[in-house]
Amino acid sequence: MLFRERAWADAYSVLTRAAEREPLCPSDIELISTAAYVMGKDAESDAALERAYRGHNERGSAPGAARCAFWLGISLVMRGEPARGGGWLGRAHDTLAYEPDDCAESGLLLVPSGLHALSEQDSDSALAAFSQAARIAERCGDADLAALSSLGQGQALIQRGDIRQGVEHLDAAMVAVTAGDVSIIASGIIYCAVLIECRRILDLRRSQEWTAAMSRWCGTQPDLVLYRGQCLVHRSEILQWHGQWAEAMAEARRAVERLAWPRQPAAGMAYYQLAELYRLRGEHAAAEQAYHDAVEHGHSPQPGLALLRLAQGNADAATASLRRVLDETHDQPARARLLAALAETLLAAGEASSARTAVVELGEIAESVATPLLAGLAAQSAGAVLLAEDKAAQACAELQAAQRVWQELEAPYEAAHAHALLARACLALGDTDTARLELEAARGTYRQLGAARDLASLSVAGNPGDLSPREREVLALVAAGNTNKRIAATLVLSEKTVERHVSSILSKLRVPNRAAATAYAYQHGIVQ
Repeated sequence: MLFRERAWADAYSVLTRAAEREPLCPSDIELISTAAYVMGKDAESDAALERAYRGHNERGSAPGAARCAFWLGISLVMRGEPARGGGWLGRAHDTLAYEPDDCAESGLLLVPSGLHALSEQDSDSALAAFSQAARIAERCGDADLAALSSLGQGQALIQRGDIRQGVEHLDAAMVAVTAGDVSIIASGIIYCAVLIECRRILDLRRSQEWTAAMSRWCGTQPDLVLYRGQCLVHRSEILQWHGQWAEAMAEARRAVERLAWPRQPAAGMAYYQLAELYRLRGEHAAAEQAYHDAVEHGHSPQPGLALLRLAQGNADAATASLRRVLDETHDQPARARLLAALAETLLAAGEASSARTAVVELGEIAESVATPLLAGLAAQSAGAVLLAEDKAAQACAELQAAQRVWQELEAPYEAAHAHALLARACLALGDTDTARLELEAARGTYRQLGAARDLASLSVAGNPGDLSPREREVLALVAAGNTNKRIAATLVLSEKTVERHVSSILSKLRVPNRAAATAYAYQHGIVQ
């Protein structure tokens, strides 16, 4: 009854008390393990599975023992204990040595083989193993094996480059989870793995959709601790994309605390996510330390560290790092994130032609992978390059396309970047009213998020260009579209004096004309 109602804490309490009074059968001990796992009591869950394994062996139930050994092995491997985990998976194989090859448990033992092939980038062997497991699942009617097989097939297809078919298999596995067809432990594994794949191919929309579905599913189980391992990190990333930076920071810190000791495979990812949030908030020293911690835990600090160097004014170092990592990276979605960052650093260094090359490849990847996030990245990067090439009208079209993607994905920080770039394009086209609105939108979002560095880039304190107070007044009026005659009347000056002020302003700002001076005024907060 308690298990059917998913009252995990009560079930765990009742069963453990019962075990103290009298020996339980192996299937009841497995229930203790499941309840403990769901509540985040990993050590207790492992101990119960070991007892269940021994109980099945004593009763001569090889399939039952093998299933317990399989789940214990998989859980240990996922928590960063490959030696112990591998030992238990080996026991599972030995236990089934004299059993039929097509029992459900034999299908489960194809899963580690498929995962090993994936780790070796052997997608064909992985697909063969998971497809064989799927056939066994169909014959045996085993829902866990069917869902795990579908997940593995999806992972193998994505690794092979067949992303559209791959995500169909991922979706099938998640439908089985949210429909309640899959055991609770398998559900957590599948959800986390699907999020990993969605993150890898930059499919933010699918991540958001399945996270929302899982949140509803988890809401009916108050004792459930679903978010563990990489799931904690992905949850932080999704919160970050939605502009919930404070909540994302709390999740990232929780992930670091849970994963860093004893060291688990996802710890480096957790530190990297923490570093990204610090960088976005302008806390450079904290970001530097977190990137260092990520490297210590085996995770690449790029492209985040390069963007930190760019924020610190070292575009050359940022560009060199990104180019080196790109030479070593062949996975398309991973290259896409690096290429977007490289285009940004190259534009900052004044290398528009090289940035164009990076953006062309980024566009090709976006077309191949076909996820909204990649489409937005490609359009926004293309718009920035077009601006640098003085093609403002074309830049507007790309940036407006990016803006639509960010609105659809509810990604306010990226949308603010698009607003800021659109403001520059509108100014270049002489549309100062729209430019003002775009800048106000960017400033409002940066202020709300706490993006201190980005906000500062739109409004420079002090006296840009070493302008005199009177010159700042004249520049503000120029930016508002006033003629010299009207400025003279407003400030009670002669037109000749206004002409001298305008000439001095152009010289100090090193810009060629009034339009460029207007752009400067908006970009640097002289006109609000």
